[in-house]
Amino acid sequence: MHKVYTNIIQISGDVITVEAEGVGYADIAEVTTRRRVSLAQVISLNGKKVDLQVFAGSRGISTKDKVRFLGHPMRVASGDALLGRIFNGSGVPLDRGPKLSDSLIETGGPSVNPIKRIIPNKMIRTGIPMIDLFNSLVESQKLPVFSIAGEPYNDLLARIAIQAEIDIIILGGMGLKYDDYLFFRDTLKENGAFPRSIFFIHTAADPVVECLLVPDISLAVAEDFALKGKRVLVLFSDMTNFCDALKEIAITMEQVPSNRGYPGDLYSQLALRYEKAVDFEGAGSITILAVTTMPGDDVTHPVPDNTGYITEGQFYLKGGVIEPFGSLSRLKQQVNGKTRPDHRVLMDTMIQLFASYRLTLEKQAMGFKMSPWDNKLLKYGSLFEKELMSLKVNIPLEKALDLGWKILAECFNPEETGIKLSLIKEFWLNGKN
Repeated sequence: MHKVYTNIIQISGDVITVEAEGVGYADIAEVTTRRRVSLAQVISLNGKKVDLQVFAGSRGISTKDKVRFLGHPMRVASGDALLGRIFNGSGVPLDRGPKLSDSLIETGGPSVNPIKRIIPNKMIRTGIPMIDLFNSLVESQKLPVFSIAGEPYNDLLARIAIQAEIDIIILGGMGLKYDDYLFFRDTLKENGAFPRSIFFIHTAADPVVECLLVPDISLAVAEDFALKGKRVLVLFSDMTNFCDALKEIAITMEQVPSNRGYPGDLYSQLALRYEKAVDFEGAGSITILAVTTMPGDDVTHPVPDNTGYITEGQFYLKGGVIEPFGSLSRLKQQVNGKTRPDHRVLMDTMIQLFASYRLTLEKQAMGFKMSPWDNKLLKYGSLFEKELMSLKVNIPLEKALDLGWKILAECFNPEETGIKLSLIKEFWLNGKN
């Protein structure tokens, strides 16, 4: 039996303070009122004073209500019974299916010891040329999708979920609009990916503190499946909402604010989640793609700024396309040398020529006379944007490589590309076909 406390001494926002003994950090408690039983989690210990955040919000809680500590951190059910199911941030079903109580696992555990990790070496194909060809996604990688509000980042995540060569998809929605939640659900169902998916959804209408649970629950379930040999892709949208929830709790707790009011441990909070990405030796893997919206398209904002120090690159979504010069996969060299012998050379050459095209656009805008070489670059850049950058393009890597050669052949002579002769002889004619 767990002791019941009735001495709530303070209620501040969604945080309550109670005097108790023998309580551990991150332990779960039940707060019982006349109308409901709510879960809460310990977020601060100061002697006998224990601060708890109430997941459903503190509305309706009085100082005489009962608090019962359960003696363990947050737990969530795991296993195949979760597949094709939708839950909220507390693990409660949203799909009218049965509540699961078997195979419970604890959330918020430590990340895997680096000694136990395999060096990332397997490519995850997505069918998106700007990823597969130019910034390959690698199994066990952690990458944010930097964007601004209004960009099709949820469309991009959904498409990757449908087409990526993985076993299980876990979607962690934080502050999602209800329409976006329905979009994910319906899109994955229509394309046959829903039976291998698990949703943990916090919408903008739900209590803000519940948002904080989504990453830990999603990653705990992902780790359980990965240890059983599954390749798991975890999709988060939107980590900025998660950070804003941290900020709100920090203000409630009257913590000394850091940059733009965010808590001083923002970096640690983000790293705690992103470092869950791992490839287990003899088992499966966890790959993380997380949308990070940038207020005002400001990459120096605390959320993207801290994220950039943790992750292995980023996809930069701008103007409805993956921008080649803002995007980077620092692990692509681990895999793109194993695809086709022309992959790296073609990637480097096309990006170099595209950079020259961008400079030519600036010259054209300033009224400079276009040389024959400038006109070639303008033709090349237009074809590159239309046939490779557009998110409507959906082709395998090999076809993307052949398309790259075709674009080069339409715009340049072989010697103008700077590609070595052996590759020209092997692949140039393929581009003309």
